[in-house]
Amino acid sequence: MKSAEIRSKSEIELNESLLNLRKTQFSLRMQRATQQLSDNSQINKVRKDIARLKTIQHEKVMVK
Repeated sequence: MKSAEIRSKSEIELNESLLNLRKTQFSLRMQRATQQLSDNSQINKVRKDIARLKTIQHEKVMVK
């Protein structure tokens, strides 16, 4: 997910995206724990997307 895409979203959409990413992260962790995850780099990608999303959320709050 690119930061330009995230910046164009509303606060409600950002919260929904964050919730979806956290669910995905949980799912990937469970797959890794049960030895079903084939691509471990997915976990890092989701983690970075969550961080990017939270950073932009914080920026929007600080601007107000």
